[in-house]
Order: sequence, then C-alpha cells, then structure tokens
Amino acid sequence: MALLRNILYNVPLLEVFGTTDREIASLSLDSRKVTEGGLFAAVRGTQSDGHLFIEEAIKQGAAAILCEQWPEEKQEGATYLRVRDSAAALGIIASNFYGNPSEHLNLIAVTGTNGKTTVTHLLYQLFERLGYKAGLLGTIENRIHKEVVEARLTTPDVIELNRLLARMQAEGCSYAFMEASSIDIEQKRMAGLQLKGALFTNITHDHLDYHGSFDAYIKSKKLLFDSLPSTAFALINNDDKRAPVMVQNCNARAWTYGLKRQADFRGRVLENDFNGLQMIIDQEEFHTPLIGYFNAYNLLAAYATAILLGVGKTETLAALSMLKAAAGRFEVIRSADGIIAIVDYAHTPDALKNVLQTINSIRSGNEELISVLGAGGQRDREKRPVMAEVAARLSKKVILTSDNPRNEDPEAIIEDMLQGVLPPYNTRVISIKDRREAIRTAVMMARPGDIVLVAGKGHENYQEIGGKRFPFDDKVEVMQSFKQLRS
Repeated sequence: MALLRNILYNVPLLEVFGTTDREIASLSLDSRKVTEGGLFAAVRGTQSDGHLFIEEAIKQGAAAILCEQWPEEKQEGATYLRVRDSAAALGIIASNFYGNPSEHLNLIAVTGTNGKTTVTHLLYQLFERLGYKAGLLGTIENRIHKEVVEARLTTPDVIELNRLLARMQAEGCSYAFMEASSIDIEQKRMAGLQLKGALFTNITHDHLDYHGSFDAYIKSKKLLFDSLPSTAFALINNDDKRAPVMVQNCNARAWTYGLKRQADFRGRVLENDFNGLQMIIDQEEFHTPLIGYFNAYNLLAAYATAILLGVGKTETLAALSMLKAAAGRFEVIRSADGIIAIVDYAHTPDALKNVLQTINSIRSGNEELISVLGAGGQRDREKRPVMAEVAARLSKKVILTSDNPRNEDPEAIIEDMLQGVLPPYNTRVISIKDRREAIRTAVMMARPGDIVLVAGKGHENYQEIGGKRFPFDDKVEVMQSFKQLRS
C-alpha cells in the first residue's frame, strides 16, 4: 500500500479529478488484473490502447486511473490523473511505489543487437564470484542473487521491473545488470530508473518489422544514452562504426572498448580454438573457456564495466577467466565418436556470420560444417534471405528448417530464405520443415570430426507454432540424435 500523492512525486500531471489523498494497493497495465484499490495505467500500445479498458478497470475495483485523455464518463469515488505520456509517468509512479529501488543499486543496462545476454550474464557471474550479491534481468532468466525467476520478455514491464529490483534490494544485492532491447527502450519500460551506467555492444539489422527503418532502430538505442545522468557512465564498443552516435550529446562520461581501434579499454586475441580464448586485456594475459572473437568483445565489455564500477584490475581478470557462457550461446556438445555440435541463439545475419566465421577460423579445414537454421515468423522478413545467404556461403551444407513460425506458414518462411541463396551456393542447401527431423538429419550426415551448427533458438525450450508453445530444446534434440547414432 502507498499513498497516491506520495507515488505521484515528480510525475508531470496535467489535470487531476478526485483526491490524491488515498491509499493505492497495486499497479496494473492490464485491466483484467486490476485489484480492489489499485491504480490502472491506460497506455497506448502497438496492439491495443489501454484507454479502451478504463471502464473495465473501474469495474474491477480500480481506485485511480492514469491516462492521456479523459474517458467519456468519470466515476465518482475514483481518481483520474491526466498526463502527456502514460508510459513515462507510470515508470516514475512504479519506481516511487516500490521505494525507488534503482537508486539503491548499481544498475547497469546493456543494449545492442548482439551480446546483451552474454554480457549481462558475465557481469552477474563476475560480481557474484567477487563476493557481491547481484541481480540479473534478461532474456534467459532473471536472478535475485541465487534465486532464479523465469523471464518472459527481454525487459519486464515497468511495474514488474521495479518489483524485481525492490526484491533485489531487499535481498541485499548491491549490483544489478539488465538487458535493454530497442523495443523495451522505445516502449519506456525503463522510465523512472536511475542507471549507474549503460553499455553499447554493436548494432546490425534487427527488429525492422517494429521500427520500420534502420535509422529508427538506431535512434531507439540512442534514447537509452540520452536519458543518462551526468553521474553515470556510457561505455561503447569503439570498433562499431555507429557507436559514437550513441553518446552524442550524452550527459554521462563516455568510455570506449575495442579490439581493433584505439580505445580506453583494449584487448587482443592470442589464440582462439574449441578450448577457449587466450587474450590480452590491458596488457595482462589470461585464458577463458569462452570461444570466438565475439566473446572476446563480450569479455572486454564486462571487464571495462567492472573497472568503471571500481573493481581492481587483477581481481577482475582472475574472476573473468573462470566465467561460463550463457545458456544457448555457442554451447559445444560432443558426440562419443567426435562430432562437434554447437547450439547458438544467432538469429540475425550478423550474429550468424560471427558464429560461422568463428567456427571456420578454428577448424583445420578437413571437417565439414553443416548448419541448421530457420527464421522466426511474424518478424523482420528482410533478414531471412540474408541469413540463408550467409549460411550457404560459410557452410559446407545447410538445412533450412522451421524456427518459431508463430502464425506464419513455415514453408513460406523457408521460401523467403531461399530467395537469398544463388548459384553456386544453392547446391549446398536443402529444406526440411520439421526442426527435429532437420537436426537429426544434420547429425546423421556428419562424420567424426565434422561440426554441426544449430542456430536461431539457443536457450529456448519451446517452439511457437500457430500461436501455441510446444516443448522443444535444440540441445536435447542434438543429444537425442547423438544417442541414435550409437544405437
């Protein structure tokens, strides 16, 4: 419970109807989940407009309504609050309601097309290993110190986000690391949060179905850095040509990291194989079980963040060398007879290219690389043919299959992908709609020493078909296929 006038602190109100001297029991964005004495926020979304459900929220027992325009009728006894931007105002209200937990944590947000999940997981592991209690908010899972909380979105809605941060604070966490996708940023799911720093990994084509253009996608990422206070830091990957845009007119102190260009935090890869990376970071050599140049960037980003948060160089590198990759990120599974399978979340052209180039840079040249991939339904169609072209060019054999088709025809998605495969690479590609059968076929095609890449779903343990989720795990399917080889 919280007094309404207290949780309206710093909210730019335009008009108020009714009293603010009343207790609020809960906050909700969904009129169906409003509880007696709660506040309902009418937010305009991409699928629906919360203003259409104000009356339903009142019937559910809402004591207060946050909105951008008055409903046709106001119910006596309820309080109506009109603001210019409901989503932004709700962020401030939610933060106040839960005691402004982000002010009591060293909260770091990580954005970029690729690497968000790995970097946040590395940072969470790093600070836990250093003896701190830490929190994690991400695609795979949320963590409150040792407790795992299932993740349903890259970033929870702003109410759930503050609730989780409040639980972290109560648990004694002093650090929290969160992924921030472009959609989350644009939908103001992070409004009202006090960030200690923000990190930019890279940017390539993704989510264009939502943003409409690459330029709009870049601008949505930049909003995160535009919102940083002067007390925060902004850390960018200087090897990405668009990185400087992120910190233009940024109030925070900007820092850079990179493997190629001059940067505040420099790294260099000495060795890269299936046993891990041998690296130099800030003139100190260390080994990590993580594989690939993309992970060299992720490790360097985690290192730089730790240093900016005040951790010593020696203890950071010692802890960094013992960290593991996030689930479904370049996970290596070996069969008894020497076939290597790699399960990876790569679902953008650039991420897929990075994974394939990493594999090709490691392998001796005698092994065949067989890739299995699909593309998600009801998502950016432009990247489908590009991903197929990348896979066909950088693999010996390719099996195009179903990913999460959602409400699209899987065969139509595969046809879109095939448009990008031209001679001479088209002879390398076959299509198998059933993902389980595609993985099994790839394993059966492989000989000892060959490499099978299963890309696109990584940590996901489901397949979304026709609006329903069915149990499906790429790692499980690979292991089952290995067992069938031995039987």
